[in-house]
Amino acid sequence: MLTGSEMAVVDANAEALGVPRKQLMESSGNAVARAVRERVDPGAQITVVAGRGNNGGDALVAARFLDEYDCRVVLLGRPDTITTDIARENWAALEQADYPTEQIRDSSQFDLGDPDLAVDAMLGTGISGALREPAATAAAAMNASDAAVLSVDVPSGLDCETGDLAENAVEADHVVTFHDAKPGLDALAASVTVADIGIPAAAQRFVERGDLNRLSRDPASHKGDNGEVLVVGGGPYTGAPALSAQAALRAGADLVRVAAPDGVAREIQGYSENLIVRAYDGERLAPTHVDWLADLAADHDTLVLGPGLGGADETLEAVGSLLERFEGTAVVDADALQVVPEVETDAELVCTPHQGELLKMGGETSNDWRERADLVEGFAADIGHTLLVKGADDVISDGERTRVSRTGNAGMTVGGTGDVLAGVTGALACVLDPRHAAAVGAYANGAAGDAVVEEYGSGLVATDLLSAVPGVLWD
Repeated sequence: MLTGSEMAVVDANAEALGVPRKQLMESSGNAVARAVRERVDPGAQITVVAGRGNNGGDALVAARFLDEYDCRVVLLGRPDTITTDIARENWAALEQADYPTEQIRDSSQFDLGDPDLAVDAMLGTGISGALREPAATAAAAMNASDAAVLSVDVPSGLDCETGDLAENAVEADHVVTFHDAKPGLDALAASVTVADIGIPAAAQRFVERGDLNRLSRDPASHKGDNGEVLVVGGGPYTGAPALSAQAALRAGADLVRVAAPDGVAREIQGYSENLIVRAYDGERLAPTHVDWLADLAADHDTLVLGPGLGGADETLEAVGSLLERFEGTAVVDADALQVVPEVETDAELVCTPHQGELLKMGGETSNDWRERADLVEGFAADIGHTLLVKGADDVISDGERTRVSRTGNAGMTVGGTGDVLAGVTGALACVLDPRHAAAVGAYANGAAGDAVVEEYGSGLVATDLLSAVPGVLWD
């Protein structure tokens, strides 16, 4: 079962994989026409009530496959307000081929007629709430009619995120939905057909450009609304936490702070005036710092833990204690990863090991990405956290759902690119579920590397990725 927003991601990913939306609309329309033919005999009267989006476009395609019927197409609105190019093209095709078409510009003009079957293609999976005019009048007419009602994808008025049905929704007798079931369909007093429209399984397996649809930004948002990240890192190393913090900023976090030992805090601050550095006593993270860090982390949306910390015994003890205290979302990287399997925590963790680190954690790997995906999924289920295992193909799994990101290149074996990934994922985890943050983070980090490798080749360095990340996520 897929929500409306998930279905939009899958559609866009299919297009990124080479299956254009126009082709999917043609397949969807054909599926609707087949459903019509299964329910009424040739010569029957059909009224297609189409909205101005792609849901309506599916039905406009269907009309071209119903020449053996007395088919009438009613568009709710003006053709020049059809919202997508492909739906507009299919309306134009009907008009140019002299199919019976009508335009309803006011609800008072709507007349369903007396069809044997009405096709509801007014509103699709992206709409919620009560129906507004003229769709409300059209729905009332369908509900009051003796005609059978066939809804395209979902009945108009069904919220495909929650499964809730509006009070004035279309009361469908049949639904032909596409690719997968949608929330709420199983509760309807209607027969439901799930039609295969040619979306490849890879559109759900591989992370692609469609996954970027998960990101949005309220134009009226204020500082902090888009996430605050705390990077706990540094001690033996200074560049790693600075890279993670800068990457989090580039990935859209409003505020990023770095907590580091005072022996290196000034050096970390020197990497960028954009960083806010909070220093604590000592040369490395130790158990005595955990209380202060736990209080500081609680005021942030996401914790990024590990970059540059090193693997000293007292540091790893502090990492374990901090994770036990923390209850939010944390991205765990580098040496900090090795304590995760033994830690009991209420936090949601996104662990970002390369394959060597995965083995140290107790996981298994394989040179075949399919086998590796199964192994990562099993280990994620065992430890109860999300894994983002870096490699030529990144594998992301929460133990139940597993994705693969294929962006990136061999130039990214240079040190520091993993620190960028941790920061990007930390920023995204402020606004997305951990598994989505990990998937989009892996895609964005690799795509940034693909953008800069064209200029630098195998001479790229991690800082080159920082300026490329926003173009991947937001362009």
